[in-house]
Amino acid sequence: MADDPQVFLLKCEVQKYAWGKTGSESEVAKLCQGVNPDFQIEENTPYAELWMGTHPNGPSKVSIPGKPEEELSEWIKRNPDKLGSEVKSYFKEELPFLFKVLSVRTSLSIQAHPNLVLAEVLHKENPKAYKDSNHKPEMAIALTPFQGLCGFRPIKEVARYIEEIDEFREAIGNHNAVKLLSSSNCLDMPLHREAMKVCFTGLMNRKADVIDKQLKSLVAKVEDMKSNGKDTSHLEGDLLLKLNRVFPGDRGGFAIYFLNVITLQPGEAMFLEANLPHAYLSGDCMECMACSDNVVRAGLTVKFVDVHTLCEMLNYTGQTAAKTKFKGIEDRGGDVAVTVFRPFVRDFAVTRFEIPSGVNKVRLAPLKSASICIVIKGSGEATNATLSSPVPLQRGSVFFFSAEEEVFVNVSSDGMLLFRAYAGV
Repeated sequence: MADDPQVFLLKCEVQKYAWGKTGSESEVAKLCQGVNPDFQIEENTPYAELWMGTHPNGPSKVSIPGKPEEELSEWIKRNPDKLGSEVKSYFKEELPFLFKVLSVRTSLSIQAHPNLVLAEVLHKENPKAYKDSNHKPEMAIALTPFQGLCGFRPIKEVARYIEEIDEFREAIGNHNAVKLLSSSNCLDMPLHREAMKVCFTGLMNRKADVIDKQLKSLVAKVEDMKSNGKDTSHLEGDLLLKLNRVFPGDRGGFAIYFLNVITLQPGEAMFLEANLPHAYLSGDCMECMACSDNVVRAGLTVKFVDVHTLCEMLNYTGQTAAKTKFKGIEDRGGDVAVTVFRPFVRDFAVTRFEIPSGVNKVRLAPLKSASICIVIKGSGEATNATLSSPVPLQRGSVFFFSAEEEVFVNVSSDGMLLFRAYAGV
């Protein structure tokens, strides 16, 4: 038997960002309480994110019975081979992904992430705002109905909003609006992208007093319609009012007419590749990303915004809301419903295991990468050849296992839900 177990629990950090769900409404808080009965939920405190990984702003700690706690990054430094040979070589002996649970109450900023080339340039030119040279692809998998903005709408949809909403047309500028309306009548995709860029850039650079005036006018119009029992869904009325309550006068309120508003049902995902505009709006999700802090923002935020960079980098290709969802590969050959979400990056992939009632034992196959697994529902224990005794698992348990290690989960509850993150090598 190996001296050190290759499967062990992690103690993980909670981030209390203002946009997080508060108190016992937060899935993050409930998961923490599930694994730690001494965790006291404060009902007025936002519990936004649970971080699982080695990121220095919230490092996970190794919890092995009989041994002192240490940061996972330190354990990996002593055991770099346990990352897996390809991961060790390609990612310079570092865990390449950060795994999270998010509980979103109010909108996160409208943002996009640079590709590797742009990330290097931004870091060199402005290291204070862009703290590293890595890219930051992300993937969100819904735990509850999860709403977000993702990618540009088809140009015909944007054109309809321009025609129907006077305030939107004024906010982007009439000259810009005419260009988009004209372009929407042809099938030239490069022309569509150029018109979308002109209009979105026009909105982002419009004087603040113009934006404020037009937004107030539109909000008043929607509120009046609602008070008279009229349907405002064609104006995204509920979302407009929600965003305006949190960010009054913010030009991001008009961005909902450019970007797809999507709702993921539990188990559905979206992949946020480089240069894709997006914002999370509400709900709980699993998130996996490359280890980076590079975010380019331009709306619905009080943080640093970089309008020029964002407008120049964005992918302005319009697509339907349905096409923004990222399809997992399902394997329903056995009793367990297994869905693999493997985007076209090497930094990460995620597998979802939905174990039904009556299944008592599940095998987690060895992988070429080290992995991190979290129990979202259920309880049991994990066994492995390097363990002298099983690792107890309950709702909220997070456990790490080395590359090429086989793990069996013995289920003691009425079903179980697990998510496992690993490098996509």
